[in-house]
Amino acid sequence: MKIEPRNAEAFLRKPDPKIRGVVIYGNDDGLIAERAAQLARTVCEDLKDPFRVVDIAGDVLKGDPARLADEFGAMSLMGGRRVIRVRPAGEESATALQNLAEAAAGDALIIVEGGNLTPRSTLRTLAETEPTLAALPCYMDNEAALEGLVESSARALGLAVEPEALEWIVERLGGDRGQTRSEIDKLMLYKGTDAGKSVTLDDAMAVLGDTASIGIDDVIAATFDGEPVALDRALDRVFAEGGNPVQLVRSLQRHADQLHLVSGHAAKGGNLETAMFKARGLPRGGPVRQRFERHLRNWPLPRLSAALTTILEAEIECKRTGLPDEAIARRLCLRLSQAARAGRARR
Repeated sequence: MKIEPRNAEAFLRKPDPKIRGVVIYGNDDGLIAERAAQLARTVCEDLKDPFRVVDIAGDVLKGDPARLADEFGAMSLMGGRRVIRVRPAGEESATALQNLAEAAAGDALIIVEGGNLTPRSTLRTLAETEPTLAALPCYMDNEAALEGLVESSARALGLAVEPEALEWIVERLGGDRGQTRSEIDKLMLYKGTDAGKSVTLDDAMAVLGDTASIGIDDVIAATFDGEPVALDRALDRVFAEGGNPVQLVRSLQRHADQLHLVSGHAAKGGNLETAMFKARGLPRGGPVRQRFERHLRNWPLPRLSAALTTILEAEIECKRTGLPDEAIARRLCLRLSQAARAGRARR
C-alpha cells in the first residue's frame, strides 16, 4: 500500500491494523528516523524495551531472509506487542519482506528504514503493492512544510513568530527534518516559554546566525557580487556541512525576488527606502543590508528578470532531469556570478 503524503500524519497516529510492515524511504534521513520512531511508539512507548523492541541490520537479513517472518510470529517474554526495526535497509531486505508478507501469523509491527529508494526499487515496489505492507515516502521539506513546522513548534510554547522572522528562518533552514528540528528547538529554548512572546528577526539571527546553513549567505554574497574564488570556497563549505542544494537554489531565488521587488518599485518612481522596508526578512541595517544595497546597484531590473528565469530553470532541472542537485546548484551559482562580473565590466 502506498501512503500518500497528505495521509502520512494520520497513518503515523493510527496505523492500519492489517499492515504488518512499513518501508519508510526518501532523501530525508532525519524525517525517516523521526517517522520510524513515531510509528514504533504506537506499539511500544519505550523504544529501549529489550523485550518488545528488536533492532536488525538490513545486511543481516541478506544471509537470513527467514528471520523477519520468524520475528513477526514470535511472542514477547513479558507480554505486549513487539516492534521490529530494520535499519539501515536496502534491496537486500526485499526477500525477507516478501517472506513477511507471506507469513501465516504474528502481530509484531515491522519498520524498515530504507534510503532514497527509486521507483524501480524491488523493496519499495513490494511495499507499495502488497496489501499487508505499506510504503511511506520522506522527502526534504518544502518551504510551506518548514513554515508549518516552525509555527507549530512556537505555538506549542505559547509563542508567535513574526512574519519577517519566519521568512528568514525558513530561508536558512535546510530541508532535512532532523537538522531542522534541532535548530528550531535551539531557537525556542533561547526564547523561553512565556506565553504571549513573539520570536523576532533579531532572535532568529542571534540563535541561527552561526548554523551550517547560514553559509548560504556567503554563497549569495559571492554569487551576486561576481566573486568566483569566494563562491567556490563558500559552496565547498556549504555542501561539506550537509547543505541542501535545492534549498540553496530557493535562497538565491528569494534574494533575487527581493532585489527585483525593490528595484521595480524604484524604477516606477517609488521611494527606495519604503520599498526596502517592505522587503520581508531584510534587516534594517548591518552587513546584510549593506550587501543588499550593493546588489541593487550592480543588478539592474532587466538582468534581475533574466536571473529569476535562470533560477527557475535550475529548480525545474532539480525536479525533473535526474542530474545531481549539487551540480545543478553549482552551475547556477557560476552562471549568475559570471553575469554579475559581466555587468560590472560594462559599468
